[in-house]
Amino acid sequence: MNEADLPVETKSMSPAEAWRKLRQGNARFVEGSTDHPNQDAPRRHSLVDTQHPFAVIFGCSDSRLAAEIIFDVGLGDVFVVRTAGHVVDDAVLGSLEYSVALLKVPLIIVLGHDSCGAVTATMEAFETGQMPPGFIRDLVERITPSVITASRHGITDVNATVVEHVQQTTHRLVDASKVISAAVDSGETAVIGVTYRLAEGKAEMVSGFGAL
Repeated sequence: MNEADLPVETKSMSPAEAWRKLRQGNARFVEGSTDHPNQDAPRRHSLVDTQHPFAVIFGCSDSRLAAEIIFDVGLGDVFVVRTAGHVVDDAVLGSLEYSVALLKVPLIIVLGHDSCGAVTATMEAFETGQMPPGFIRDLVERITPSVITASRHGITDVNATVVEHVQQTTHRLVDASKVISAAVDSGETAVIGVTYRLAEGKAEMVSGFGAL
């Protein structure tokens, strides 16, 4: 499949168009009127040799935060990277750079959610001074700067701290990756932070870099 064969929505989609498409899908999800697009056999076969996702979603691994479902998209639509507490490491940065440099994805979303267990564990460790065992400690250490910043701003609520952590993560992606920052500066890609409300199913932008 070459570019001429691609659906119109995957050709040179702008960051604003990509975000609008995801917002529309999330609105359908909230309303209970999902379309379940691009989930049939023809779509599956069309993606055997190529992919052209219009967004990358870097989200928390929480089982309640299935990106394709909450944004009502299908196969080949979004490139998904997930870690507990959307913690950034070298593998995450490499995956996101791949999506920007090779797949030319116009939008990166950092997706957090309320009642996040990883953020809650970090807040508890910060308050008590006791770190969790094993590699959970690594997660907590990487989230701690966001918790400290939230605390300095007088934020003690876990959901408000999640918002701070999402905002901090969007900053880190742009600061840490020359590939991502160059794509943002050129206007080819935007990086936005989004929080998801478990009860309502609504995704809301809370930070961003690049034109939307």
